[in-house]
Amino acid sequence: MIPDISQDSLSRWKALTGAAARAVVLGHTHPDGDALGSCCALAVYLQEKWGKDVSVLFPDSPADNLKFIVPPQCRLVCQDTDPEAARTCIEACDLVFLLDCNSFSRTESLEPLLREKNAPKILVDHHLNPERESFDLAFSTPAISSASELLYWILTALDGGPGSLPPSCATALLTGMTTDTNNFANSVYPSTFRMASELIASGVDRDALLQQLYNSYRENRIRIFGYMQLEGLRIVGDAAYMVLTRSIQQRFDIREGETEGLVNVPLSIAGVQLSLLLKEDDGHFRVSIRSKKGTSAQKLASVFFHGGGHENAAGGKLLVGEDIASPSEAPSYVESVLKSFLS
Repeated sequence: MIPDISQDSLSRWKALTGAAARAVVLGHTHPDGDALGSCCALAVYLQEKWGKDVSVLFPDSPADNLKFIVPPQCRLVCQDTDPEAARTCIEACDLVFLLDCNSFSRTESLEPLLREKNAPKILVDHHLNPERESFDLAFSTPAISSASELLYWILTALDGGPGSLPPSCATALLTGMTTDTNNFANSVYPSTFRMASELIASGVDRDALLQQLYNSYRENRIRIFGYMQLEGLRIVGDAAYMVLTRSIQQRFDIREGETEGLVNVPLSIAGVQLSLLLKEDDGHFRVSIRSKKGTSAQKLASVFFHGGGHENAAGGKLLVGEDIASPSEAPSYVESVLKSFLS
């Protein structure tokens, strides 16, 4: 069943978009495939179907292995490499789209500029607890695979079918959905298969995007996966965790995005219901959490790691100086949390 998108919402979208000249489309910090796919797809759509001047904006540059998602016609601006251009994008726009995050807080350093911006704001997201009061129009459907899928149903409702979407828009949407479902391994609904079927029928080359997504990594990724499974994997009851310290990242010369999917590996162990990957960053650990049906990754993230997400796929942070005194305490903190959570 496809999400219920009201005609009133579509009319409001058309009115806000039609009145705008310059739009900025943005997503969360450390953009994943769904954030990139949905934002780039919307930018292409607004450029080619509505004739708008559009910039795609992120707080951080995307990982090298995901840059292929960005079509040549997309103007991509990243605050970490060009903060002045990022500020200009927001100051000059007269319409703001936020995709794949439920609040401006997920844009971190861009949040103050976005909250101060006096322009219509539209949300397209699939996470729990959307901050609706900050938006003039909000499309929020948690029971869906991805922001890319939700955007697909919105755009096809506006234009009448997948064949009406620009080719690079269609490809970006299928790519974004594929990454967020781990290639149809989780958070998949009947509507997800329908979306994929329609996009492939419209001409999207799924084989080519799979080659780019899963068969174009550096050798370093294979080596870090092997090392972490052999040396870094720890089991606590029904849970497993791995801590990817900064020294290990440096030893294997790990780049952003090269550990994508590592958190899912322990779930292949019979009896393991919950898997955590902690990746050390500046002043904190990024925490990825995955679980099997019946165990809530979302609850663990929200209660213990300042985060949230979906029932079986969530994330958050472990803060050095607040949750733990030093990075070396991360394993003991995780073990204590897991024993409490699983008891």
